[in-house]
Amino acid sequence: MKPNFIQKVTNWGNFPVVEKEMRSEDSFKKIKEFVLNHNEIIARGNGRCYGDASLGETIFSTKKLNKFISFDRLNGIIECESGVLLSDVLEISVPQGYFLYVTPGTKFISVGGAIASDVHGKNHHAEGCFSEYVTEFKLMTENGNIITCSREENSDKFWATIGGMGLTGIILTVKFKLKNIESAYIRQESIKAENLDEIFRLFEESENWTYTVAWIDCLQKGKNLGRSILMRGEHAFQHELPQNMAKQPLRLKKKLQPTVPFYFPGFVLNALTVKIFNLLYYKKQAKKEVKSFVDYETFFYPLDAINDWNKIYGKAGFIQYQMVIPKETGKEGMKKILETIAASGNGSFLAVLKLFGKNNPEAYNSFPFEGYTLALDFKVNSKLEKLVEKLDNIVQQFGGRIYLTKDSMSRSSLTNYLKNIQSSKFVSLQHKRIINNNS
Repeated sequence: MKPNFIQKVTNWGNFPVVEKEMRSEDSFKKIKEFVLNHNEIIARGNGRCYGDASLGETIFSTKKLNKFISFDRLNGIIECESGVLLSDVLEISVPQGYFLYVTPGTKFISVGGAIASDVHGKNHHAEGCFSEYVTEFKLMTENGNIITCSREENSDKFWATIGGMGLTGIILTVKFKLKNIESAYIRQESIKAENLDEIFRLFEESENWTYTVAWIDCLQKGKNLGRSILMRGEHAFQHELPQNMAKQPLRLKKKLQPTVPFYFPGFVLNALTVKIFNLLYYKKQAKKEVKSFVDYETFFYPLDAINDWNKIYGKAGFIQYQMVIPKETGKEGMKKILETIAASGNGSFLAVLKLFGKNNPEAYNSFPFEGYTLALDFKVNSKLEKLVEKLDNIVQQFGGRIYLTKDSMSRSSLTNYLKNIQSSKFVSLQHKRIINNNS
């Protein structure tokens, strides 16, 4: 009989699924005992990353490290345990007039995971990665010691942990800064682009906007290749808001959240249905340009509105493939990538293009650098590995990089920078796969 702490574990893409030991503790003393009694460990937050990140032979779940320590409302500084979710932070900070400086496309990730992946958002070109606003964190190392890491104290561990995918230790607590806001709403402009040339021009014209992102119809070909909708936004001031929003500018009404009740059959998502979805999504916006005010959840977290949306891809699961191409060759690289996807028939109805600004050279494990990044969801099937290999070759050809947080199939040559991290205990399946492929 297997011990009850051996269980099936997977991340949000439901691929791969592994059967490993997973434990969770809320006492630092017990966490130390756990670390000292195991040869291989990887920390795991809320499991909302894609691929095989945070999976390993022995997994420590930070879900019980879910307490707030302090909230300096005058200066907008929060200290909390690493298992606290961004949704928890928003719940207490937005009504007080604060928002996250940087947030990814879901609010259901842990603060510790945000550091390990050094997450980015729609504003990297303007405000960088999550790590720019982290002042310090406490890290449990492989010998069970707890050290404080900041730009001044244990700075080597600080920068190795930023974007380090959990391979330097277990993040226990985090202190980070928030930004002031006057409302919980975003002033948004949506602009339709007929092709890749137009969407790149719109990105360049929108660089002075804080938030920019584009949805792309990745199955289009020829003159319509890169057909897309750009969304750009700014935090709305109270005086800008319509009367119904201005009454309680920092509070949102509760919304009904539908749930996907079961895994969709495998045949539901195919090239035809994705093509129809993309057509409807593009045609839904009748005008060339639409200006509106939307709440922050609609702007930043549209998929969070549907519980268990990952079941749409069926039991086989899906991967998200995200890469960045240098800015000077961004359009040419994206053209090749989109042509390759369209030819494969492996369409993605969630294809998101963003612009990255200059990277912080101290954060050497972080994914972003100045250029264009495209994130695509692909249902797992027999042809997918071959497509990923082709995409890897294009990314490498243009001097690009893939995002480790979403990787589960890519070639090792694109992920060599993981080898910068030296650790004998904190190991993930992803790390083993990369190192083994490089051997």
